[in-house]
Amino acid sequence: MNGQITKRCGCRDPQTKKKLGTDCPKLAKRQHGVYSLTLELPPKEDGTRRRFRRMGYETQNDAKADATALSALLDIADKRTDPDGRRRIGDLLETVSASGEGIPDYAETKRRFATGQSLTQHMTVAEWLDSWLGGKKSLRKSGADRYEVDIRCHLKPRIGHVRLDRLAVGHLDEMFEGIAETNEEIRDANAMRRAAQADLKTIPWKGQENRARRKTLKAAIDAMPPFRRETGASTQKHIRDTLRAALNVAIGRGALVFNPAQYVELPTVQRPKALVWTDERVEEWMRTGVRPSAVMVWTPEQAGRFLDFLADTEQRLLGVFHLITFRGLRRGEACGLRKTDYARASRLMTISTQLVQDGWEVRESAPKTNAGERVISIDDYTDEVLAAEAMRQATDRLDWGEAWVETGRMFTREDGSFIHPGWLTDQFERLVELSGLPPIRLHDLRHVAASLMLAAGVDIKIVSETLGHSETRVTHDIYQSVMPKQAAEAAEATAAVVPRGAARQPQQASDPGVEQVAQLALEALLTQIVKAAEQEGRTVEEVAQAALARLTERAPEAVPEQDGLTTATPEGATIIAFRPRLVRV
Repeated sequence: MNGQITKRCGCRDPQTKKKLGTDCPKLAKRQHGVYSLTLELPPKEDGTRRRFRRMGYETQNDAKADATALSALLDIADKRTDPDGRRRIGDLLETVSASGEGIPDYAETKRRFATGQSLTQHMTVAEWLDSWLGGKKSLRKSGADRYEVDIRCHLKPRIGHVRLDRLAVGHLDEMFEGIAETNEEIRDANAMRRAAQADLKTIPWKGQENRARRKTLKAAIDAMPPFRRETGASTQKHIRDTLRAALNVAIGRGALVFNPAQYVELPTVQRPKALVWTDERVEEWMRTGVRPSAVMVWTPEQAGRFLDFLADTEQRLLGVFHLITFRGLRRGEACGLRKTDYARASRLMTISTQLVQDGWEVRESAPKTNAGERVISIDDYTDEVLAAEAMRQATDRLDWGEAWVETGRMFTREDGSFIHPGWLTDQFERLVELSGLPPIRLHDLRHVAASLMLAAGVDIKIVSETLGHSETRVTHDIYQSVMPKQAAEAAEATAAVVPRGAARQPQQASDPGVEQVAQLALEALLTQIVKAAEQEGRTVEEVAQAALARLTERAPEAVPEQDGLTTATPEGATIIAFRPRLVRV
């Protein structure tokens, strides 16, 4: 089907003022008039005829090229066996004729036709993102909420209007450039508001003039934008990952052939490195108030001091913080732990639920990942702590009587109600401050637990399973913090591997202070011996020998080396021998 190509012009009859159309005598001239194309389309479902019409071709060859392209599009669907498909293509060409759009691309139309997509409607990025998110039925609510924020706050406002099939890398570059510009505006606005608040604090309260100044400045502060958070590098990466995941599904369904989100370059996201609170870092923090890293880890001694502080002050949250410190539970997992999840006879605890904070509302859900649903072993000491927690809870139940709230949780408030995850974080920060220890986040107790287990020589696979990680790589990369003592032992062990000659061995230098004191004492003793010899009329040698004899008489008997414990009894000292043993840190 080649269609009908005609040549027309806009000339009119001088008398009737009607267009001459194809009767114009000047049409024989090459530069006069334009060509038009008319092509019969497949009839509508009700049998109504329709045509593709387009005017304005400068040459006949241009019109023929479009006619050939239209015929090829119609031939995508077989004329004899697929009348419904030809009607779909006819709908497409009818829409193109009415809108004046260019002739659709053959390969793109064939792909959309083969995948069953609409040929007449072009989905925007916003429409596809809504469809994609609505189709993720098995997604956890926390993950769905995170996707929804990325889509609502960033993707829709900046690229939602773009046709999905026309989305390019340039659109995404512009989006992230716009995010960077917005970050600069947020920084400037926050700095202005912060400076204005600082100025307000310097204005005295007394005096009519000062009160007027304060009123004016407060009005200016109220008119400023509120404090806002910037869209950091980590959030930008998550935005790109959200879009990439959505576009991958679009490719799988045939709506796209190219994922531009895979080719967007963003600043490298540096995960904060976990550092241990060494004495030097604690001293610097006390002097400046600045933490060396966003993620800080206590040493075993510091963790022990914190738990001892909770025990000495009889804090009711000792049990939950003890469990997190030694077994590395997440905050929501500890709050959601049920009494039935712990089998005391086998010392096994099942982690199968958590309390998740949504805004300030709390809901119960499965653990964060599939690997988060796990069974962990409980040591004897932790078992005693949990038993004490159960006894305390039984006492609380008697004290509250009918007002007791039975939630079945292992850790509860005084009245039996569940522990709010946000409240637990606030209480942890308060107790850390009261303990006098350097600050860490509640989530950093997982770092402490991982570091303690790894320092104790626990296999990395067991540590990973205890923490609920899907891969041991996650445990290595995120939670392993080398304790200073183990690092020093490793350094000494490494240096001892290489044999060195005697001349290269480090010399044991004596303490110059001790030598100086000994020399002074010897000189004083000689002076006294000489003085005594002069007074008694004896020789220096005789006095020296007498002094040496007196010193020998006062010398204590040599104590034989013992390998054991000594206990005092009325009959005397009894030595209890024991075999030396290695104590694992």
